[in-house]
Amino acid sequence: DLGNQNNDVAVYQPVFFEDELVAWTAVKGHQADIGGAVAGGYNPNAVEVWQEALRIPPIKVYEKGKLRKDVWDLIFANIRFDVVQHDMKAEIGACHVGERRVVELLKKYGRENFEAHKSALFKATRKMMEAEISTIPNGTYSGEGSIYYDGRHEGSKFKVRVTITVEDKRIKFDYSKTDPQTNGFVNGTFTSSASATILTLLQMINPDIPHNEGMVEPIEIVIPQGTILNASYPKATTFGNHLCPPNADAIQRALAPVMPERVTAGWNNLLCSLTTGIDPQKNDKYVDIGFMGLKGGSGAMLGTDGYDHIGMIDASGGVLDQDYEMFEQHTPHRLVKHEYLSDSAGPGEWRGGLGVETIFEIGSDNTQLVTFGDGDFEPAFGLFGGGPGTLNFIRLTYPDGKVVVPRNKDLITNVPKGTTYHQQAGGGGGYGDPHKRDRAKLREEVRDGVVTLTAAQKLYGL
Repeated sequence: DLGNQNNDVAVYQPVFFEDELVAWTAVKGHQADIGGAVAGGYNPNAVEVWQEALRIPPIKVYEKGKLRKDVWDLIFANIRFDVVQHDMKAEIGACHVGERRVVELLKKYGRENFEAHKSALFKATRKMMEAEISTIPNGTYSGEGSIYYDGRHEGSKFKVRVTITVEDKRIKFDYSKTDPQTNGFVNGTFTSSASATILTLLQMINPDIPHNEGMVEPIEIVIPQGTILNASYPKATTFGNHLCPPNADAIQRALAPVMPERVTAGWNNLLCSLTTGIDPQKNDKYVDIGFMGLKGGSGAMLGTDGYDHIGMIDASGGVLDQDYEMFEQHTPHRLVKHEYLSDSAGPGEWRGGLGVETIFEIGSDNTQLVTFGDGDFEPAFGLFGGGPGTLNFIRLTYPDGKVVVPRNKDLITNVPKGTTYHQQAGGGGGYGDPHKRDRAKLREEVRDGVVTLTAAQKLYGL
């Protein structure tokens, strides 16, 4: 397992110095298409990996500085969108830049100093992580997160269960009680799930810890094969990256009693859509992941409101919005509305982040829409008296008035031009008793439309 999601394709380049391999440079990026049965890479009907993607094991595309054109052509003969070739060239170029910088460093300081400083950095990082872990009381803590619907069985529900053991300078995350793998694409790999675990822990500790081998040495992660977080080959696993939210929920709930000043309430769970089709003005294929619509609110924490309209917790919020004009340039769709959603934030002494409402008109005939995510059955949870956020939903209204509500993992074909796409991304959970929220701040938010007067009276006792 070198990667996580099939679309997240990585390029690695060896770095040689005085004819010895001394390092690797690496770049990873989510590609617009990776072959498989469905354009864009998300196939909610998949039951095995071959229905999801062209599988690319570690393979040389350059050998001794020369492009292996036959290999390159074989790969990209199976990819739908030409832009992916250019993105991969950009990844290769970035690796070249990294190689040059490492070689410059070696020439300036020498191999011996390079190795000594690398070892010192890893050792110092390990000590930093151990110091953070040692602030958590020794003990065993448990938490759960929920996943709704596997793409195949209506009403299906699954649990992520973690047992966290803290012993002095070490921490162990054990997922042995997590539910078994599914028959759909709602499964993770060990790497995607372990990454989610580390990501969630990093949000609770010193943000200046370098990300290297020393950081993970004091952390043990147990995820048995055959669970939903570590599916057995050849199960479908494209949704695995988006099992981060229930995993994070489980960890936050487990550690809240002993780290109340560091955990957040629940974040809005990602519910995303992906549209593909032919742009009638360009007579060319397009693909778009709806980043505007998917970004809800983060959970509040002690002393701080949640972030409004932030990227999903899968990326610690680090996902930018789409530019409105570029959205209409890159797709045939027409944006109608994109606004903060009043009353979407979970109430609390510190409220959750606001979600958003997004409406656009689909501009291509025979459009294909894929939905993937959660948060339409269970909202982001509150902590220590804080209330939950609001639910997600996606709704399509066809030109003839027909209304279609996709499931949270769905594939809908032949969506007609002129269809109205309407999405709400819920807010994050609140933290603390809402009746203790600062009254002046609350009145300001009522004036600004963040909270309606009715909600302020009912939820906050204004």
